Amino acid sequence: MSAPTGKTQRCCAEERRRQILETATQLFASQGFGGTTTRQIAELAEVNEAIIFRHFPTKDDLYRAVLEHKCDQGRGQQIVAEQVARHAPPQETLAGIAGALFRVRQKDATMGRLLLFSALERHTLAQRFFRTHMADLYDSLELYIRERIRAGDFRDVDPPLAARSFWGMVVHYFFVQELFEGKQYQDEEIDRACGTIVNVWLEGMLPREHRGRNRREKASGESREPGEKANA
Repeated sequence: MSAPTGKTQRCCAEERRRQILETATQLFASQGFGGTTTRQIAELAEVNEAIIFRHFPTKDDLYRAVLEHKCDQGRGQQIVAEQVARHAPPQETLAGIAGALFRVRQKDATMGRLLLFSALERHTLAQRFFRTHMADLYDSLELYIRERIRAGDFRDVDPPLAARSFWGMVVHYFFVQELFEGKQYQDEEIDRACGTIVNVWLEGMLPREHRGRNRREKASGESREPGEKANA
């Protein structure tokens, strides 16, 4: 039997590293950093514990790799950029952003769990994780809000606080529905839920004359939430 080639060995090592990373992500997201041991990771990944330390010298190195991997998978900035590039009205743009982000997080709730655990455990990487994952989202939305204020579409409010309030509503809804299983009690269709969230937020952002017009349009059925059908 021929000995494994260098390429085969590299492929095996990369696959083993990926396996360890995925297993660690699952455990860190369900038990936190403090509640997870490298022995548990090794048992679940079906590898020797020494193999873990061959790829990741310390548990902190493994945790850092998990957080960086999740940040690389995040599409927040891309989603915001894509929706803004459509040049649609604010209602459609913001509902599109909220809906797309919610669907991404719904497919993989580990990002939210890791954010919460890292913060609650006050891990040294918590702030770095937050800045890498969330700060860019805040900055992207803040820029959009500034542009809408200059165009007269929004009231002259503090853009960073406005961006934070919007993400706060969206993230809170996600946490309640997915992490606290609120969907067992009220499982709204995503587009309708996001449309409602955006409408509530916009009521505080639109200039006074626009708010009155927006209410009249909704009353007459001329403006509808995304996914909401007109009355026959």
